[in-house]
Order: sequence, then structure tokens, then C-alpha cells
Amino acid sequence: MEKLLVRGGNRLCGSVTISGAKNAAVAILPACLLVKDKCRIENLPDIKDVKLFLKILEKLNAYVRYIDKNTVEIDCTNVDSFVPPGDLTRKMRGSSYLMGALLGRFSHFSVDPPGGCDFGTRPIDQHIKGFEMLGANIDTSRGVITGSAERLHGGNVFFDVVTVGATINTMLAAVCADGMTIIENAAREPHIVDLANFLNNMGANIRGAGTETIKIKGTQNLRGGAYTIIPDQIEAGTFMIAAAATRGDVVLNNVIPRHLEIISAKLIEAGANVSEGDDSVRVWVDEGTVFRRINFTALPYPGFPTDMQPQLVTFLSTIKGTSTAREGVWDNRFRYVNELKRMGANIRVEGKLAIIDGVDSLNGANVKANDLRAGAAMIIAGLMADGITEITDIYHIDRGYENFEEKFVKIGGDIQRIQVVDDIY
Repeated sequence: MEKLLVRGGNRLCGSVTISGAKNAAVAILPACLLVKDKCRIENLPDIKDVKLFLKILEKLNAYVRYIDKNTVEIDCTNVDSFVPPGDLTRKMRGSSYLMGALLGRFSHFSVDPPGGCDFGTRPIDQHIKGFEMLGANIDTSRGVITGSAERLHGGNVFFDVVTVGATINTMLAAVCADGMTIIENAAREPHIVDLANFLNNMGANIRGAGTETIKIKGTQNLRGGAYTIIPDQIEAGTFMIAAAATRGDVVLNNVIPRHLEIISAKLIEAGANVSEGDDSVRVWVDEGTVFRRINFTALPYPGFPTDMQPQLVTFLSTIKGTSTAREGVWDNRFRYVNELKRMGANIRVEGKLAIIDGVDSLNGANVKANDLRAGAAMIIAGLMADGITEITDIYHIDRGYENFEEKFVKIGGDIQRIQVVDDIY
């Protein structure tokens, strides 16, 4: 077992290169199942979720070859099963995308319910709705999720709520279906656009990704090719907030600034400085700056990302006055607040609303990473705090961030990973 020791008090200064987007990678990797040819995927983040997904593809008889740690060649020509191993799919949320990809490839799938971070109820009713509108029959009564169709056909899908997962799954199922599929009230996140760009690069016909209406004309003529995954919006945002929280001066390279605009806006509102380059963003805090309290709501893109909510709340915990954070996506994403309270934060949660009364400072404590993004928030809290913070359950962090603590150390963070025989929490 491993844990992180974070010593607070250092300003973060320097530059960081942002890795490929985790959320795009776990959508594009299953999409390779639709291509009976070689796909070369570049700028893959070197993280546990990606490695796990590649292992799942190999178990389905795909050929996987690493060119380097961030470039992989995948050939799904000989994939012959629509039943991925449940012991692997249960370890990550992104495995749900195997449903759409396998349905699109074989008109069948049998997938165990996915795992990953626990934010409360994650219904799949909208996924099922999308599949059924394309002609599939879905059964969830036996502990696994199964789907089958005589032949998939285009359909009109209107989601009752904006949902990233169902949008991606319906896209995957529709790419090779007969006729035209129209998805309305679609999610608009950057990784949905990246998935569409990947599939179009391989011969698909997808229009409108990034808007509320996506149109997909089915084709059987997908081909292999090379594709580079976009930079990780959430990793970039995490370093942006860490720079502000430590009153530092950090340049983020390999980013798409327009993906970060809402994060930049909130940091500027709080009193930090943000400037944009072509593929870089700089965040710095002037000497003597007094941060201002702010309010925000986590919403689907282009709103403030729910995956950035814990990091921003952590930053606000030492800003004088009362700030509020409303969660507009998940039911139970404030569990990490109890960990911040261990460090002296004054936060109360009322349903989907967190009310943050700023304290003078946080103090080092023993805390845990409840989930991936909460783990990132605990690192930021440790960097802000007086003393040493010990963070356990850091396997959550490794799922989604590449060389995370090394990047922080490079810009002045005092973080050490240690092996422990028996964590007592």
C-alpha cells in the first residue's frame, strides 16, 4: 500500500506539460473495437484506467502494442467476443462504453456493471433509451447488462437529461448502424468532440459534436489510422487552481485554452491572474493579493466542470467570507468535505449545496482520497496547509493522473510517495 506525504507552505512556480485527456482516452479506446484495422493512438495518458482498458481489449483478442508509454497501436480485426471479463470491467466507470462499442460491432454485448468513483446513484436509463431507439433489446435483470439486436438502425434519440455517458454510448452504437441517427439534448464536453473527431478520422460520418444535436450517418467502411488525444482539461484545471491556492506562478503547456475558459473566469473572479497563449495558460498571483469569495455551480459543459468542483472548494476554504458551491451533476460528490474538515476547513453541506466559510489556514492531517478528483483536492489542500498532510487511498489518484506528484515536485511542491505495510486511518 502507498500513501503521499505533502508538506505545505511552498509557492508553486515553473511550468508543467499537461498529459492526454483521461476522459477522451476511455471513450476512444473502446471505439477502436468498431475498426477492423490498426489504430495508432497518440498522447495517451500513462494511467491505470488506460492500462486496464488496454488489458480488457487484449482479453477480447485485440492486438495491443506500445510504441512508447504514450503511444499505442491497437488492431481489433480479430476481436471475437462481446463478453469482456467482469473482474476488469468492475474496476472502472469507463468500461460502460464497451456496451455501445460491442453493440455497434456485434449487435450484442454482455457487460458487468462498471465500477469507478462512487458519487451516488448512476442510472443507465438514458443509455438504455439510446440503445433501444436503435433497435436493441436490453436486459438488466440478471446482474449483468446484456443487449442484442437483429440489426441496428438509425433513430431519433432525445435524452431527458444531459448525460455524457449515454451520449458517448449512443454515438458508439450508431456509427455502424443502418441509416441516420439524431441525438438531441446531447452532452457537449470536449472529450465527446474528441471521440467524434477520432471516429470521423477513421471514416465515420458524425456532425454536430459539441452542440446539442449530433447527427450520425451509419457506415460499414471504417478504416485504421492515427489519432492524437486532446490535452486533459481537468488535469490542467487542477494545476491552475493549485497555482492560485499556493499564490504561485505556473505556466501550463499543451492545453487548449478555450476548454479552460470557465475555470479561468472563476480564478480571475477570486483575484488570481490568468493569461492565454496559443497552447498554454499562465496562472499567477500578485504579491499582496486578497482573494475574494465567489459562488459557483458545477454543470455540464460549457458550465463549470463537476470534475473540478472539489479542487475549487478546497481553494475557497481559506478565502475570507462565505462562498458557495452547488453540485448540478452528481448526487453525492461532497464526501471529501469531511476530509477537509479534518484539516480545519469550515464547510457545511446541505444536499447539493456546500457553504464554505473561509478560515485563516488549513492544518496538515491524515486524510484519504475518496475518489479521483477528491484525491487531487487533498493534494491541493496539503500544499496549502501548515505542516504535513498524509493522504491514503491514492490508487484513486493513479487512475486518472499521469506522474501527478512528480509534476508538482518539479514546480516546487514538497510531495513524497512512500510504501507502508499497514495504513492505520
